Amino acid sequence: MNAFSFAPATRETARARIGLQGPAGCGKTKTALRIAEGLAQGGPIGLVDTERRSALTYAVVPGKPHLGGHEFGHMPMDSYDPRNLIQAVQEAEKARLAVLIIDSWSHFWTGRGGLLEIVNQGSNNTFSNWKKGNPIEQDMLDALLNFTGHLIVTMRTKTHYAIDDSGPKQKITKVGTKVVQREGTEYELGLIIDMVEGTGTVSKTRYEPLEGLTIHHPGEELGQQVLEQLGQGVDPVEAIIDELTADGLTYEGALELHAKAKGRGLLTVGHLHPKTGEPSTVGELIAEYGTALKPEPAAPPAASPEPPAPAPTAQPTESSTPAELTDNDLRVAMGSEHPDVVRSAEEELARRYPKPSPANEAVTAPQSRKIFATLAGLGFDNSDRERRLRAISLIVGRQVPTQNDLTFGEAAVVIETLDGFTGDDAADRFREHLNELLDAAKQPAHA
Repeated sequence: MNAFSFAPATRETARARIGLQGPAGCGKTKTALRIAEGLAQGGPIGLVDTERRSALTYAVVPGKPHLGGHEFGHMPMDSYDPRNLIQAVQEAEKARLAVLIIDSWSHFWTGRGGLLEIVNQGSNNTFSNWKKGNPIEQDMLDALLNFTGHLIVTMRTKTHYAIDDSGPKQKITKVGTKVVQREGTEYELGLIIDMVEGTGTVSKTRYEPLEGLTIHHPGEELGQQVLEQLGQGVDPVEAIIDELTADGLTYEGALELHAKAKGRGLLTVGHLHPKTGEPSTVGELIAEYGTALKPEPAAPPAASPEPPAPAPTAQPTESSTPAELTDNDLRVAMGSEHPDVVRSAEEELARRYPKPSPANEAVTAPQSRKIFATLAGLGFDNSDRERRLRAISLIVGRQVPTQNDLTFGEAAVVIETLDGFTGDDAADRFREHLNELLDAAKQPAHA
């Protein structure tokens, strides 16, 4: 066989390469473990801990299952020579880990014994020093990227400032954050998530369905979505239909399946009826099976002359439960032991009785997605993070380090402003508007 021949390209051997970046305390370690559980599919997980064994906080406690926790192999490391990390990857290969977490990768750049320390040793000849350091870094990258399992690395960020010397006084402005790692290393990863206080925003991805996504407490479901994009996950639609048609399905189980399908945006996905073969949707099938399992209402008192007529069953929609439930049904469901059932009931009650959000609350996920999509339509590509944040900062009149830093009220102002630019020349008019805001910001404040 010709060593240089082409073979059909498939994703079956591809592995996830994920980076979680953010300041200390934003939830990177916990999020990495949760995503790893979705990727591992029951396989072993290992974690290289450079954070003074802090990951042990999330381990299980023997004999106390009520405390929760995650099962993973733990490798503490106190010296951050990249060659030590190469050895750790080799041990992960021997252990046949399904997922390897490096928490954090930043230490192998700036920590004790890290690459910068290696380069700064010896002569003052910077070129000569990097000639020694570059091969070490490349060997580390090769070991990580060639790891046969899935890989998650966490990276710290630090505040980045711009210095303006053009005026009579030097002006220092906070312009965002910068990752503590060699510039450009993020391009080696297939998915980058910016973490702020437990909320993750996808800032770079090779998986189109995840572009611009903002997720509160990313976890196992995100890992499963990545597997689906790699062609390795279980077909989510078939998994739901299999559960729906399995023996022993209960009405509460149908509610749980509805919540799961709704959370993954599958209610409107087409599927043939398992019995008749007629075209249907996942939501309609769950509604049909769930309605058939709904407990019968209590019989009316014998003295009652006429029993009340049963309420008509509403047609299922993306935001409905399997059958049209009363408010009391929903409140009973909220007492369930199944978190998905409780979440579905809470969402339905919130849909029926929406509450206005105070302006100073945090930006919501729908608001964030709307801002991402509208700015993209105005020529602000989601990958150009600094340019996008600069535009948002000008609109709200303050420096916005990340989109998650917006308040609910500020996000509403941004959306209202963006919605005002429509038509063929919308992008040009929006740029003119930003220039006007920039000019106004440069004007001295009047007493």
